[in-house]
Amino acid sequence: MKFYSALALAGAFAASLALPATAQEWYVSGSAGYVLQNDSSNSGTTGAFTTGNGAPALPFGTAIAAGTPYGWETEFDNGYAIAGEFGGFYENGFRSGLELVYSKADVDTHSGVNVAGTVIDGVDAAVLTGSPTQLGATVGAVVADGQGDLKSTSVFANIYYDFNRDGMIQPYVGAGLGYSDVSVDYSPSGVGIIDDSEGKLAYQIKGGASWAITDKIDLFGEAVYRATDDVELSNQLFPGTLNIENTQTVLSVGARYRFGG
Repeated sequence: MKFYSALALAGAFAASLALPATAQEWYVSGSAGYVLQNDSSNSGTTGAFTTGNGAPALPFGTAIAAGTPYGWETEFDNGYAIAGEFGGFYENGFRSGLELVYSKADVDTHSGVNVAGTVIDGVDAAVLTGSPTQLGATVGAVVADGQGDLKSTSVFANIYYDFNRDGMIQPYVGAGLGYSDVSVDYSPSGVGIIDDSEGKLAYQIKGGASWAITDKIDLFGEAVYRATDDVELSNQLFPGTLNIENTQTVLSVGARYRFGG
């Protein structure tokens, strides 16, 4: 499936690079947005604990074996996004563009930590490190302090269709395929669990409207649903990997300048 997605991505980029040469009019645009980062149901499996490193134990006293499933829920605060795009308008109502986007959302809280299907929020946090000394704080209390963030730097090849091309208000729909470098920091209560990044295929769906205030300048507002494949990162607290969901809705406003043609 990834092979076909990569081919589609390559084709979309090639088309977006070629189309401006036949554009009726070119444009550049910039926008700022309000990000509603969707919650993530994180899931992964533990790795092999080496002898002497204090392998964590389940609440009923059994050491966690390699390959044990674990996970938790993460909620994010609302964040922000900034974007810039270069593209072209065509006589048939379509336009295309190459877009660079940066977004960031802080972690609000984590909850529902589970290991092998057992929720351990009420267990002393020493269970996570295998320490023989009780820490005096539960797993749930430690992870509830959700420090960290999720950041994405993405490039998209977009295609749009503009309605009412001769009117002052021009609704449009669009979609894009691209590549996103996703960086995740999970450090609840200052305890580093995830601090890594991974590149993933990404896609987005757009809907909005442009307002032609002059023959060269448009203002626009749009809603975007954007997503990547799950990001798989290494756990720094104990051996294992974690799959993190990355989907968001962005409400943006911006300006577009038309030139050339």
